Amino acid sequence: MRKLWLKKNEDRRIRAGHLWVFSNEVDTQKSPLTDFAPGEEATLCDTRGAPLGSVCLNPASLICARLHARQADAPLDAALLRQRLSQALDLRRRLFPDPWYRLCHGEGDFLPGLVIDRYGDHCTLQISTAGMESRKELIAQCLDDLIAPASLLFDNDLAMRGLEGLSRETQSRGELPDRLEVPENGCRFFAPCATGQKTGWFYDQRVNRRELARYARDADVLDIFCYAGGFGVTAAAAGAKSVTFLDASPQALALARENAAVNAPALACRDAVETVCGDAFHQLNELYEEGRRFSLISLDPPAFIKRRKDAAQGLAAYRKINALTMRLLTPGGVLASSSCSHHLPAEALRGCVAQAASRRGLHARLLFAGGQGPDHPVHAAMPETAYLKCFIAQVG
Repeated sequence: MRKLWLKKNEDRRIRAGHLWVFSNEVDTQKSPLTDFAPGEEATLCDTRGAPLGSVCLNPASLICARLHARQADAPLDAALLRQRLSQALDLRRRLFPDPWYRLCHGEGDFLPGLVIDRYGDHCTLQISTAGMESRKELIAQCLDDLIAPASLLFDNDLAMRGLEGLSRETQSRGELPDRLEVPENGCRFFAPCATGQKTGWFYDQRVNRRELARYARDADVLDIFCYAGGFGVTAAAAGAKSVTFLDASPQALALARENAAVNAPALACRDAVETVCGDAFHQLNELYEEGRRFSLISLDPPAFIKRRKDAAQGLAAYRKINALTMRLLTPGGVLASSSCSHHLPAEALRGCVAQAASRRGLHARLLFAGGQGPDHPVHAAMPETAYLKCFIAQVG
């Protein structure tokens, strides 16, 4: 392997355990980035030539290299991929009795750029780096050896692939199911296979959905940005009195209604399931003006901060959506406020909840502070991998 040299003092973060190398940290006099091909392996060295590990490069990306091993001259080959995927699989089998989970979570499983969600005999993959893209066949072979899935969907229509110079595309192998069936927290959900959001289902909120359901008995529930109804349906199955789903997608709302009918047929029979289609900011105002109030609300918006430079604008959006939501809570009501923006610190989201309550002359007491589930492990040296925050608070 050739060497990728770092500038002086740029090795500190890597020595502390971080896996990313940024292009401005590279000594391009000793190792011009343009000399490397996308996906090429190299040994990463400090300014004295001491090896720091092995990386896969992409000279066209701001994150120009990602570590896959702490040893020098260690190829990201079939043996290493199989070892890492086997370790990831072992962890999930210890966590879950049935094969519905995130099987590989990128840096959290020491495989940067690779996400795999498992739905029984079906796997959906997302590849976001040139290094993993060039090893797609090896990854598929490793999965065949480890779990022999009936089908694979490479759902690579990702904006971040553009940053790596990769095409946005979707490919499949085997016979794909028309849609996914997901058992979770005692419920049974249906979700789109190739046309849904992300990889089809948001496993990362599994624990938080279960926690919110503890407050669901006899509650009037509002599930904002509901997608397939994960929070609202789990609450309905736990004894909610009514559920209102809010989303901008008619397809998502139809799916949420179907999932509610499957898991809480009594609510569906008495017309206690409602859907509201439209922009959440607008619809929350409309619901308030109509005098609607709810005793249990889930607020799970998309990432309002996709880039660090958007942090101020995104924080303002989180403050606004939490304030609009808080107005709809009954006295003593419970709010679950989430954010999947890794650029938004947990304390900032907690502050959004506290501010929204105080501006109404109320207090919010935190009942639960959660994050992504254990099948989405956080790399201890990479705080940016702890992207999901969820605060459950009672307001009164």
